Amino acid sequence: MRIIRGWQGLSQGDRGASIALGNFDGVHRGHQAVIGLAAAAARDQGLPLGVVSFEPHPRRIFQPDAPAFRLMKPDQLARALDALGVDRLYLLPFDEVMRELSDQAFAEQVLHQGLGVRHVAVGFDISFGKGRSGSPATMQAYGGALGFGVSVAEAIGDGESEGKFSSTDVRNALREGRPELAASILGRPFAIEGEVRHGRQLGRTLGYPTANVELDDYVAPRFGVYATRTRLSDGRTLAGVANIGVNPTVAGEIAPRLEVWLFDFDEDLYGQVIETDLIAFLRPEAKFASLEEMTAQIDDDASMARMILSAG
Repeated sequence: MRIIRGWQGLSQGDRGASIALGNFDGVHRGHQAVIGLAAAAARDQGLPLGVVSFEPHPRRIFQPDAPAFRLMKPDQLARALDALGVDRLYLLPFDEVMRELSDQAFAEQVLHQGLGVRHVAVGFDISFGKGRSGSPATMQAYGGALGFGVSVAEAIGDGESEGKFSSTDVRNALREGRPELAASILGRPFAIEGEVRHGRQLGRTLGYPTANVELDDYVAPRFGVYATRTRLSDGRTLAGVANIGVNPTVAGEIAPRLEVWLFDFDEDLYGQVIETDLIAFLRPEAKFASLEEMTAQIDDDASMARMILSAG
């Protein structure tokens, strides 16, 4: 898959795709339906399949003081789209120019003149342009005037998602400690990716060496202990148990982080990028009276995680 970071001055080879338009944070099952419509048009017309998204996420610009909310980093987004057969990811900068474009200017300047799109697929609830004035109906009108087709995905969901799959529902599920529900909306487990950094080395001293990854801009899942699967940079996937939080038993303030103990593994991961799936929530984060009490609980957590992961 080719990643194109912009919309101006593109070569003819990078123009003329059938595209799905949206933020696509999480690439959940609702997003996949939109991409499916773009894929159908691409097949019918013999076009490349593209996805148009934005970086940074517009919410970060319009709500700069809001809590962290991202479900994916750009690299994760690219891998998820590549797995769906997407040929091009147009990762457009959401800058001052972009945020000031009206919905009509966005359709004319970005989609038509810049990307030369041949077909645009959108979700039933999309809004675009300054003041969020654009809608599926206006996109269809602009497509008719500018010569590109438009398809609109209907809401899809299940009982838990109240009629539609949404990134908000994924975030809420994670904040509630329900990674299984998040996975059912996403179509795969929610995963935290990041560079392994040095921690306080306490886990190694106690016989439970952990790989520590900062949450950064990810939505913060419920603090607590999870059964996990972690992909290493060499392609191996390892079972483990992780704590997400601030480890209140140990003195000293730290930023919320993922601390994952990989079972039957003792190699140096410092500086490597790993990706950890949250499979099941085991218990809330707790403060223990002693390190001995904490290590006994870690043993219990590990036994439970091994049982869950072996059954999955």
